[in-house]
Amino acid sequence: MKKFERLDEATTPSGTVLSLCRHDGAYLIRADGAELMSSRRHYSEDQLAELVCAPLSTVAGARVLIGGLGLGFTLKAALHALSSDAAVEIAEIVEAVIRWNQQPEYGLAHEALRDPRVTLHHADVGQVLASRPNAFDGIMLDVDNGAEALTTVGNRRLYGGAGIRDAAKALRPGGVLGYWCVEADKAFERALRGAGLTVETVEARAYDGGGPCHVVYLTRRAGG
Repeated sequence: MKKFERLDEATTPSGTVLSLCRHDGAYLIRADGAELMSSRRHYSEDQLAELVCAPLSTVAGARVLIGGLGLGFTLKAALHALSSDAAVEIAEIVEAVIRWNQQPEYGLAHEALRDPRVTLHHADVGQVLASRPNAFDGIMLDVDNGAEALTTVGNRRLYGGAGIRDAAKALRPGGVLGYWCVEADKAFERALRGAGLTVETVEARAYDGGGPCHVVYLTRRAGG
């Protein structure tokens, strides 16, 4: 049997215990013992970045924001999709998650974070959105399991009317806003439309060719 290693632990602002684990060459982050993400299953996170960033690949000086660093897969996919003059900002509220990704020995997002296009903020993405109107061509939000916050209670605001409106206001004209959710959520979809956004629902598997089916909500300002 392969050894299961618990490498480090951290506590979120809401008291949830996050643990970084390694098993059979894969890295996992668990929230109070439940698997939150794995380096073996990240295809839907790649899809979030590709769906938001592909339309921006020819936009000169495109600026995008990623809410939630995770294991770095959304960041790496965004960098792959965007041009060399793009700017990618990341907001991550848990300092330990940043530290784990910066560790070269783990091979997570160490190299991606060194890309000159990247600026990393140890911050609540909700506060970043509220303070930066008309700032981003693309926004990718994958801070939790979706509208049902698992790790930080404050994340729930992001998926409610006020948080959605802040995100929409942070978009530049023609900008794209994408949300990753563990499963379809009709109430959340209604909230998106109620905030004046057009909504496209895209199903994405956990890994290329299989696994659980997650959902990416791809939105724009109505008429934008």
